[in-house]
Amino acid sequence: MDLLSGFDFYGFVILPLLIFFARIVDQSLGILRIIFATKGFKLSVLFFAFFESLIWLLAVKQIFVRIDNIFYLFVFAAGFASGNIFGIFIEEKISLGFVLVRVVFQKDAENSINALKERGYRLTVVDVLGMEGPVKMIFSTIKRKQIKDFLSILNSENPTAFFTIEDVKQIREGFRGRGKRRSTPSNQ
Repeated sequence: MDLLSGFDFYGFVILPLLIFFARIVDQSLGILRIIFATKGFKLSVLFFAFFESLIWLLAVKQIFVRIDNIFYLFVFAAGFASGNIFGIFIEEKISLGFVLVRVVFQKDAENSINALKERGYRLTVVDVLGMEGPVKMIFSTIKRKQIKDFLSILNSENPTAFFTIEDVKQIREGFRGRGKRRSTPSNQ
């Protein structure tokens, strides 16, 4: 019992955990701030930036007060690294916005095209000239949340298809269902 009586529980357990979790939160907010900024969410960016900087300042203050203890520096850095991973995880879960999926089929495009249309995906189909002759290419603007489903259909029907996925900042015009016009900014 005498061994633990001189142990600084606050200095070596509580405060390092607070610094570590503060860095996870502020770095996660930083990742989200950047993502929301690229999608044009101005009010959300303002909120994330304010709290990111406030939490960072609180954590840094604790480091500067105890600058001679290298343990705090490692905890600070570990929180920063963990915050990056956690921020990416959060961003993947919320999957905001739209993407453009471009697919070039090497063969048998019709089954894949029909399967995607049956699932409700709107497609633009183009005949193009590939390296070895004529092939089909499709374009589809989908919600980021739909990427996994779209690719699973594509892979089950045509696993050799080449595809690229790009973020879309804004969608101006298009058609939904049976000729209904839509105008949707990517931040909805």
